[in-house]
Amino acid sequence: MASKKFIEAKEFSDADLLAELKETEVQYGKLKMDHAIKGLENPLLIRDVRRDVARLKTEVRRRELGAMTPEQVAGRTKIRSRRRK
Repeated sequence: MASKKFIEAKEFSDADLLAELKETEVQYGKLKMDHAIKGLENPLLIRDVRRDVARLKTEVRRRELGAMTPEQVAGRTKIRSRRRK
């Protein structure tokens, strides 16, 4: 199920998306540090933020792939086929 943050991410501009990704990664780092030092009241927050980071990275990658030219996509397909062997 798509989270609210992921749905909002689709509407962000590229610059806003990267800023949100950076901010979420910083938040994730702080949560991990706080949990290691003093413990969190709800440690499941770490999982939620980690998944938000993954969702944002997925959106960034989707946009990168969408901006590729057909030649780049063809080259990418060749690279992927060589990895499978």
